[in-house]
Amino acid sequence: MLEVIISLVVVLAVVYLITKKYNATIALALGGIALLFAAAALGHPILSPEETTGIIWLDPFKKIELSFLSNLGNIGLTIMVLFGYSSYMNLIGANEVTVNIMTKPLGRIKSKYILIPIIFLLGNLLSLVVPSASSLAVLLMATLFPILTRIDVSPLAAGAVIATTATIMPTPLGADNVIAANTFGMNIMDYVIAHAKISIPALLLMAVAHYFWQKYLDKKDGTNAEIDKSKIAELNTNLPPAYYAILPILPLILVLVFNLALKGLNLNIGLVTITFISLIASIIVELIRKHEFTQITHDIQEFFKGMGNGLAMVVSLLVAANLLIEGLKVLGVVDMLTNSVTGIEGAGTLMMLAFSGVTFLIGLISGGGLSVFYATVDMLPGIAHAASVTGPMIALPMQMIANLVRSISPVAACIMIVCSTMGVTPMQLIKRTSVPVLVGCVACMVLAVVLL
Repeated sequence: MLEVIISLVVVLAVVYLITKKYNATIALALGGIALLFAAAALGHPILSPEETTGIIWLDPFKKIELSFLSNLGNIGLTIMVLFGYSSYMNLIGANEVTVNIMTKPLGRIKSKYILIPIIFLLGNLLSLVVPSASSLAVLLMATLFPILTRIDVSPLAAGAVIATTATIMPTPLGADNVIAANTFGMNIMDYVIAHAKISIPALLLMAVAHYFWQKYLDKKDGTNAEIDKSKIAELNTNLPPAYYAILPILPLILVLVFNLALKGLNLNIGLVTITFISLIASIIVELIRKHEFTQITHDIQEFFKGMGNGLAMVVSLLVAANLLIEGLKVLGVVDMLTNSVTGIEGAGTLMMLAFSGVTFLIGLISGGGLSVFYATVDMLPGIAHAASVTGPMIALPMQMIANLVRSISPVAACIMIVCSTMGVTPMQLIKRTSVPVLVGCVACMVLAVVLL
């Protein structure tokens, strides 16, 4: 009982720190270390006899080392090289070329309300190229926002669509998908296919909701809003040739080729290999075009800087989350939770609703729920097994809600970027994003129960 009380106090403290905008990585790490030392004080073994330092009070520090080693392996390297490749694509201008090519035909569409769901779906498609919600918001405010306002789409409707773009697009290149697939021991494409069964119908429902909700609010509230055009980022006019548009999506193309088209060959080619193939191909394209080997060698350094960002932003968060889960495990709390749902009718659905609900609430307060997902994903396989459901049935709604909820959080970066550009309050924009996002959240949970 004491273990449960200690765990509850520590977890609530971590939640409090995250909701108060403390660094999530540090909050999770401190919580995990506190639990490990509590376990040591209560006489619980922290490490196996083969791994222990021989002094129980030093074992928590050894646990930190082991957590880094395990997360810096395949999963950590995968995330880092994906971040690195994305950074390199930004540097050489390939991402902007892709966005420009995909958005150029939109100016020909004259029906403003038909354009709203199209822009929403296109924006989510572009999140495959620019996975950061805040970066995509900046880019789309510079490219799509002027197009939308020129054809008389209200600024608030346009801003709402842009603020809800980088959400739940199924992609094998997403860090959260890579982590979840690895946790459940699934092939990345199998996990993404399960993801797509839920996310694609949910996105379509959100697109329909956007159409009716923006149209309704335009009639109810009017379409006028002051826009500070000086805050809209200027487009880079010195872009590389159009064929560069293929480079940001080259890893995705190769994943599909190796995992679907050439599946019968039983090739053992992972995301890291695919990303390096794409990187070398991009460097060759740069060399052929620029003939400046010295400059290109300096540009390649951006890839490694991006890897560092991946380490700082995601891998370190995984390490911290792993420490928290390990602390709960050594105190026996995870086993208690797993045993409590064994054999209970509908336990899987209840667990999915509980985890999704917590993710929604923390994400709403803190501006994003992925820290909750990363913190708990390691315990989901055991809980899913005990509840006699598939792991993705619990994980996918939680993961998707973690991404969706940022678009209705007043402190989320994408909301603040759009609001500051338009000169409106976060609540004005959230009023516009709320119904589509809530439709998406409900759809994800319902579809998970029905399809998984």
